[in-house]
Amino acid sequence: DYKGQKLAEQIFQGIILVSAIIGFIYGYITEQFGWTVYIVMAGFALSCLLTLPPWPMYRRNPLKWLPVQESGTEEKKSADRKPKRYAKS
Repeated sequence: DYKGQKLAEQIFQGIILVSAIIGFIYGYITEQFGWTVYIVMAGFALSCLLTLPPWPMYRRNPLKWLPVQESGTEEKKSADRKPKRYAKS
């Protein structure tokens, strides 16, 4: 559902943003760029774990699909088709 997609996107972006800020500050204090990268990668992994699987919190508002129509549509489709014409070699 669209609300679940929006929630997942907001969670993903929030975790990435927070981990980037924390990683930058910690890396700046320790003067180690590697820690910045590790913290951002950990935030990315956490956000993937929370947003990629179809958790129930993302499926609260399912979409309503149109009902299936079974009124002889197969016969119309086959009758409307034109025979294929192949190019001469």
